[in-house]
Amino acid sequence: MARVLVVDDSEVARRLLASLLGRDAALEVVGEAASGDEAIRLAQRLRPDVITMDVQMPGIDGLEATRRIMAQHPAPIVVVSGGLDPSDLAQSVRALDAGALAALRKPRGPSDPGFAADVAELVRTVKLMAEVRVFRRRQPAAVDGGSLAGQQGNGTHPAARAGVELVAVGASTGGPAALATILRALPAELPVPILVVQHISPGFDAALATWLDETTPPPVRLATDGQPLVPGEVLVGPAGSHLGLAGRGRVALGAGPPLGGHRPSATELFASVARVLGPRGLGVILTGMGADGAAGLVELRRAGGRVLAQDEASCVVPGMPAAAVAAGAVDEVVPLDRLAARIAATWSPAC
Repeated sequence: MARVLVVDDSEVARRLLASLLGRDAALEVVGEAASGDEAIRLAQRLRPDVITMDVQMPGIDGLEATRRIMAQHPAPIVVVSGGLDPSDLAQSVRALDAGALAALRKPRGPSDPGFAADVAELVRTVKLMAEVRVFRRRQPAAVDGGSLAGQQGNGTHPAARAGVELVAVGASTGGPAALATILRALPAELPVPILVVQHISPGFDAALATWLDETTPPPVRLATDGQPLVPGEVLVGPAGSHLGLAGRGRVALGAGPPLGGHRPSATELFASVARVLGPRGLGVILTGMGADGAAGLVELRRAGGRVLAQDEASCVVPGMPAAAVAAGAVDEVVPLDRLAARIAATWSPAC
C-alpha cells in the first residue's frame, strides 16, 4: 500500500483530495499539510511514498517546498494545481523542473460531468508515481559500465549519413527538466527545427512551452496544425493531439486514437519523421515511464535516421530509453549533460 501525504492550504480541497485518494485500496493517506513549511516537516517525519502538492500557498509555496523536499529527503511529488490561472500553471511547470514528477489539475466539483474522469486520473497518477524511486544525485561526470550507460545501441551504425534536418524528441516522467537541460546547452540560433512530444496533462502544455521559451535560448512554441517548420524553433506538441509532419516543411496535428495510451505519442512523431525525412531525421528519447517511442524509433532507424537515448543514470525513470535500446533502435546512449553536444554534432554532414 502506498503512503500518501496531501498538501493544500485549502481545508476543503485538502480533505476532498484525502478522501478521494483514501478510497482506493492501494493508497493510504498518512498525513495532511496546510502549508509548505508543514509539508517539509511531515515529509521528513512520515517518509511518504508519494506527495500531492498544491503550488499556490502563503509563505513557503509549493514550488519552494518541492525544492527543499527534493534536496533534503526526496519523495515522488505530484503537483495538483488549482485551475486555469496562468501563474498557477507556470508555478506547476517550475515545480516539474524542481523535481516533481507530474502535474494535474484538481478534480472538478462532484456535480461536474468530468469529475469521475478527473478522480480516476488523479488516483492512477498518484499510484504510478508512488512506484518511482527518486534520489538526490548529480548528473554523472563520466559514463560507466552497466545498465544503459555507455551502450551504443543494438543495431549497426551506418558508416555515413547526411546531416540532420530535424530533431524529434520524446519524453515523459522527468522530461520537462531534461528538456530544459538540453535546450539551455544549445545555441540560441539552431540550424534545424526541433519537435517535442512531452506527456503532460491538458493546460500544462502551453505553460511548459512558455516556461521553456523564457528560460532557454531557442524560441519555444506550442505547435499548431499546418504551421511551417522554421530552423531554430522548438515546437511542443499540444496535449490531446498527435504531432507529426505534413511533408518536409509543415507541422501536422492529428486526432487519431492514442497509441499505447498516449496522444501525443512519441512513436507517432518518430514514425512520421521516418516517413518524411528518413536519414535526415534525428530521434532523441528521454526519461519516461513505459515504452512510448520505441516502435517509432525502430521505423526511423530502418529509414536511415539516427537515434540517441538518455542514459539510465540521469533518467528519473529509464523505461522509455530502455525500451528503445531493447528494440535495437538506438545508435548511442548518452548522459543528459552530454546530449546537447551530441545533438549539435549531428547537424554536420561529416558526423
